[in-house]
Amino acid sequence: MLTRNDEILLIAVMSLRDNAYGVTIIREVERRTGKKLKFGGLWVSMDNLARKGLVEKNMADPEPRRGGKSKCYYSVTKHGIEALKEAAEMRDRLWKGIPRIIGGREKA
Repeated sequence: MLTRNDEILLIAVMSLRDNAYGVTIIREVERRTGKKLKFGGLWVSMDNLARKGLVEKNMADPEPRRGGKSKCYYSVTKHGIEALKEAAEMRDRLWKGIPRIIGGREKA
């Protein structure tokens, strides 16, 4: 079962495709949710997702400039995609009927 944070990060990585690394993931999460992430928290969360087999980490070659750093790119695994599908299905089951109540067509 995914946490809300896991789900948000996996969706961000999937949407970024081949360009999912620290800075772009943080920007994508902020763009989609309005939440600001810190790098320390992101690394911990991404390491946890990797340990669970939901993402893969790949180190790129260092940038060509002097002192250039390697970027760690992430991709969602098949297991991660399956977990996202299960989370979406569970969310849909949980919300079934609720939009009618919220929309005012039905009284609680």
